[in-house]
Amino acid sequence: MHLVIVEDEPLVQQRLLRLSKKLLGEKLTKLVVFGDIDEAEAYLEDHNIDLLLLDLNLQGRDGFALLKNQVAGSYHTIIVSAYADKAIDAFEYGVLDFVAKPFTEQRLEAAFNRLLESRQRSDFGCRYLSVKIAQRVELIQVSELSFVRAEGHYSELNLPDENSKEGWRTLLHSKSIDKISDILPDNFTRVHRSYLADMNKVKQLNIAPGGRYLLEMVSGHTIPVGRTRYKEIRQKLDERVHP
Repeated sequence: MHLVIVEDEPLVQQRLLRLSKKLLGEKLTKLVVFGDIDEAEAYLEDHNIDLLLLDLNLQGRDGFALLKNQVAGSYHTIIVSAYADKAIDAFEYGVLDFVAKPFTEQRLEAAFNRLLESRQRSDFGCRYLSVKIAQRVELIQVSELSFVRAEGHYSELNLPDENSKEGWRTLLHSKSIDKISDILPDNFTRVHRSYLADMNKVKQLNIAPGGRYLLEMVSGHTIPVGRTRYKEIRQKLDERVHP
């Protein structure tokens, strides 16, 4: 695991460094520490990492500036901050966990386990996904998403767009579909190894020729349902009609 710590308090920085080495052990392949937000951002632009530990107050500067830019990245972010009132905001931008200062070794371990045991969703689903387009970052409201499709190591976001001729657009996100799944709210369900769907935007579940299963979305799109997931999806849709 390639871990980056962004923390400007020397004592906290050293504690995070020591505990990260202790808790992650051989899983940790590289660890880099920054106390400056500009240096951290420059490093993140040029390196592929697995996890970012980020403080929200860096030498008087707001760590949210870095967060909003970097949640478009392929890695997960865990906030370590004394500003517990910022937790909800942080989750809205897609962080995996929020560790409030002062923190215990056990609390930090729990945050690491959320990543390592993985596919444990955060307690709050994110409200935004940031997508890098050319030299800018665009914030996408998760509520607009209809479904997500795996595209190699990336994810294709599918959402309506009134300004396009087709009334629809797709955007490529750097996170894999597994990592996107970790942070989306519970109304998004993995319906196929390559698809996540907003169950609130499903019109119906159809059986196609050849024993295939398809979800018909309100948008008119159809997406496949894995055979092993059919019963779960049917149950979810039944519960929506008969709660």
